[in-house]
Amino acid sequence: MLDAAYAAPAAQVIGLTGPPGVGKSTLAGGLIRAYRAQGSRVGVIAVDPSSRRSGGALLGDRTRLQTDPADEDVFVRSMAARDRLGGLADLTLSAMVLMRALYDLLLIETVGVGQSETDVAEAADSVLFCVQPGSGDSLQFMKAGIVEIPDLVAVTKSDLGQAAIRARADVKGALGLAAEEQGGWTVPVLLVAATTGEGVDKLVAELARHWNWLGEQGRLAARREAQARHWLEAGLRDRFGREGLARAGALDLPAGRSPFRVATEIAKRLSKL
Repeated sequence: MLDAAYAAPAAQVIGLTGPPGVGKSTLAGGLIRAYRAQGSRVGVIAVDPSSRRSGGALLGDRTRLQTDPADEDVFVRSMAARDRLGGLADLTLSAMVLMRALYDLLLIETVGVGQSETDVAEAADSVLFCVQPGSGDSLQFMKAGIVEIPDLVAVTKSDLGQAAIRARADVKGALGLAAEEQGGWTVPVLLVAATTGEGVDKLVAELARHWNWLGEQGRLAARREAQARHWLEAGLRDRFGREGLARAGALDLPAGRSPFRVATEIAKRLSKL
């Protein structure tokens, strides 16, 4: 099933990341409404933090996403992050590949991340980094490289006025200091108030523009191939450790082959050693 889904991607995968309380779920709800108004089918993977005692999660992100239960063209899959750092759960990649083949848009909402959790960049086509007004200056945004991963930045709660405008200026300053243009793509920094809908249409338009840009000059294929190679290496390292990865030798991922299939073949070989 994973092989078939990997070979037939349909959706633009949008990763929503940012610190806790920034309003990722509220913004995701606004994006769902905007995309459904366009007639697009939307899938959502919402990753929640886990209890250290039980390993489970309250899955509260699902309750924040205000969707129509009768709408069969919206599907929300909640996941507990468990002991996984980086903002995603262990099964997020597999679920993403399956849902990417079934929907027009796929949103991945990460656990509230700090300054170094950047796994979403290895799963999404377009990474949307959410910033809250009053959350720090440009040096704060630069710490540990979190500012290097977004393709777009949304300053949430823009109805706070001058604080939101200051946050936008700080983010632009950090982007100017820490990151160069990505092959001709300049990261837009947008003001959004998801509760009122202000700025959501502009954000949708910018996400579409980034999708079109990825479709040019083979950028999307190159990005997804690099992600697949990362999944292959990371999966084998998690299972067999660095020593096992070294025994595996060169990790060849021929064009068009599923990293899940290749990982299974290599795992069988390593298990016999």
